[in-house]
Amino acid sequence: MKSEDSVWIDVALLRVGHYVELDVGWMAHPFPTSSFKISTHKQVEVIRGLGREQVRYVPGKSDALPDDAPPETPQDNAQSTAQQALLLAQAREREQRQLRASMLAAQERSLVACERRFAESVRLYRKTMELVQTQPKQAAGPCGAMVTTYVNDMLDKGEASIRLLSEAAGDKSSMHPVNVTIIALLLGKAMGLSRSDLHDLGMAAYLHDIGKVKLPDRVRWMEDSFSSAEFRMYQDHVAEGVTIAKAMELQAPAVVAMQQHHELADGSGFPARLKGDASGVGGRILSLVNRYDNLCNPSRPGSALTPHEALSLIFAQLKSRFDSATLSAFIRMMGVYPPGSVVQLIDDRYAMVVSVNSSRPLKPKVVVHDPAIPKYEALILDLEKAPQLGIRRSLKPVNLPPAALDYLAPRQRIAYFFEQAIEPEWPAEPAA
Repeated sequence: MKSEDSVWIDVALLRVGHYVELDVGWMAHPFPTSSFKISTHKQVEVIRGLGREQVRYVPGKSDALPDDAPPETPQDNAQSTAQQALLLAQAREREQRQLRASMLAAQERSLVACERRFAESVRLYRKTMELVQTQPKQAAGPCGAMVTTYVNDMLDKGEASIRLLSEAAGDKSSMHPVNVTIIALLLGKAMGLSRSDLHDLGMAAYLHDIGKVKLPDRVRWMEDSFSSAEFRMYQDHVAEGVTIAKAMELQAPAVVAMQQHHELADGSGFPARLKGDASGVGGRILSLVNRYDNLCNPSRPGSALTPHEALSLIFAQLKSRFDSATLSAFIRMMGVYPPGSVVQLIDDRYAMVVSVNSSRPLKPKVVVHDPAIPKYEALILDLEKAPQLGIRRSLKPVNLPPAALDYLAPRQRIAYFFEQAIEPEWPAEPAA
């Protein structure tokens, strides 16, 4: 055996003078280096406290030990056990801190990536509104490339979750088409649409309100106070949008879906007052998603509904206006508590839903109000991995206690994007 060769030795046999090589990460032990000669009994105890049964020992670099080296006394063993327990607890605490920091970083990266892509889509829409009146064909290309990317990501990268974004998402005129596009594409995927159909749906969703570029600002968003003349002017945005879509040379299914995005299943919509399945699949999807987003993000923020309220209103009072199969798929996808809903858990804590996986909508991910943790360090809790927890009820933000309201900071404007459901394993909520 060469002088530098190492062999395994039980940690119980370690003595001062042994040269050891610790096969653990540098963060898992307190020594300056991982290879060294043991010089004190305290170092022996520290190594024994690392939780390993054996370590590498290099005889050729170690001091010769007398055959009559004194054995450990019971008192030594007791001290060793206590020190090992302390060191193990410290190691576990370091590991938990590192894991938490890693999860917070991953959480932040995912949100930043979603918000960056949302902002890019908002900027593109603004440019499209400027360009479409003079160069409609040139405006179509970037829109098509963006939609193609979204469709490919949703279809080729596994499950996708719908993700709530922060307040800094943009004004209603530019965030509305992006919201509608994301939700419509996720719904179309859930309903089994093909890649080409999803692309047409995405183009129609992104450009469904493009005709408003021809309208005066005062009638671009529907108001109950509209006169009959203003309402007719507002309705004109559909025909204007179809004219622009044809100039952009969009595919026929996209144009038809744009034309039908205000049609309703009960025949009360416009412009053609189509009933039942007279509308195509794209038109049915856009009609529902457009209504949902307008309930969450009306032109007057004071009249906004929470996502849970919006979904409940559609189901309880407006379901005759929407295709039943499309509405059922929408509810399955969004869950009872869509992202942005403020809820109270069964253990009485308050939380906000931030993400819903369409394949597991009853167990969303939430941020929980926890006074012991700064809000900027709050981890997302996956309720699917906390079977002992559930949602008791939904709340309006104004009904939250002041501390929970400040901590959770419910959104006045609801902005959505999608994230791939590939993420680090979040720790389960400990049992009470």
